[in-house]
Amino acid sequence: MGSTVTEATDPWCLRAGESVELLRGHPWRRFVVLGDSVAEGLCEPVEGYPDLQWADRIAAELRAVRPELAYLNLGRRGLRAHEVRAAQLGPALAFAPDLALVVCGGNDAFRPGYDPAAVDAELTALVGALRDAGADVVTVGMFDVSHSPAVPAALRAGLGERMRLLAAHTRALGERLGTLHVHLTDHPLVADPSLYSSDGRHGSARSDAIAAAETVRVLGARLAASDAR
Repeated sequence: MGSTVTEATDPWCLRAGESVELLRGHPWRRFVVLGDSVAEGLCEPVEGYPDLQWADRIAAELRAVRPELAYLNLGRRGLRAHEVRAAQLGPALAFAPDLALVVCGGNDAFRPGYDPAAVDAELTALVGALRDAGADVVTVGMFDVSHSPAVPAALRAGLGERMRLLAAHTRALGERLGTLHVHLTDHPLVADPSLYSSDGRHGSARSDAIAAAETVRVLGARLAASDAR
């Protein structure tokens, strides 16, 4: 993949000048990220794609329009949803964000005992507190990593079912709570092996580039809708 497609030629990534146009005049000044390893950034390098993880990419695109943007990434690998809330919500609120990205639940869904209601409750508490503090909140339906070639065949069906269930619950929660939702789970490239790292748990630099593009487009759509009012 890296030898034939680069970020500059990848049709699923941001086109030259697209982000600046979409985010022109954006209001956000303080951007915080909460979550697990996906938030922290553990993408595997891919030839032709900058080694810059998803949340850092979003911050860079926001800063291209508003250089004074303050950015705090609280994401830490291995955390389940209740641990994200316990460890990160307080520092996030203290940062006084006006934009927050929340991505967690994947480590819960990796377990056969995944409890959708329990994860929903943690996400609701996280999103609700951030919204009450005045922040716009981005939620995410993650790429379905069960398509990774590194996932053992015997585990794929169960993991895929749980990942899709997590994504459906997160999207419904986002609709209910008024988040900006980025749905990657049904992306046309979700089964492309180039999107996944060799550990069977995380994405590649290509998936992070695509996720950043989709996130910027969601932010841009919100801005366009606000301008149309």
